[in-house]
Amino acid sequence: MRLAYVTSDTRGLTDRVLGDAARLISQIGLRPAGVVQTNTERPQRFHCDMDLHILPDGPVVNITQDLGANARGCHLDTGALEGAVAQVSARLATGADLLILNKFGKHEADGRGFRTVIADALALGIPVVLGVNGLNRDAFLTFSEGLAENLPADPVAIADWCATSVADAA
Repeated sequence: MRLAYVTSDTRGLTDRVLGDAARLISQIGLRPAGVVQTNTERPQRFHCDMDLHILPDGPVVNITQDLGANARGCHLDTGALEGAVAQVSARLATGADLLILNKFGKHEADGRGFRTVIADALALGIPVVLGVNGLNRDAFLTFSEGLAENLPADPVAIADWCATSVADAA
C-alpha cells in the first residue's frame, strides 16, 4: 500500500502544493486521477469560494454554497462534492497511475466524501497522496492505520514520491 499525505499550517499552502505537484506529475507522463482545489477570496464574505479541478483535464466543480454576506456556517455544497466524487471514481475506473486528493476532510473523517475512492484506489494498488489538515489528522491516521507517509509540502518531493510509487507498483 502506497499512501502519503501532506499537511501545512499555512492557509492554502497544501492546495497550492498539490496543484503544482499534479502539473509536474502530468508533465512526466503519469496519469493522475483525483482533485486539486483552488480558493477564491470573496469581498464581504467570511469564506472563500472553493473550486475542485477534476484531474487530469477538468472540469472544474464549484463546491461552495452562497449563504450570503456575514454567514459563518458551513458553506460546503455537499451535493457538488458528491458529484465530484462520482466523476473521480469513474475516471479511476478507466485507468489512472495515481490518485491525488486535495483533502481528507470532515466528510472523509465521517466515512463520506472521497473515503471510498481512497480505499478503492489502495485496493487496486494505485498510490494515493492527499492533503490533511490538523482538524482531521487523527481521523486520517486512524483510517490509514499508521501506514501513511508524511511528505513535505514541496511539489517536487511529492512528484518524486508519486513517480517512485507508480514505478514500484508496476
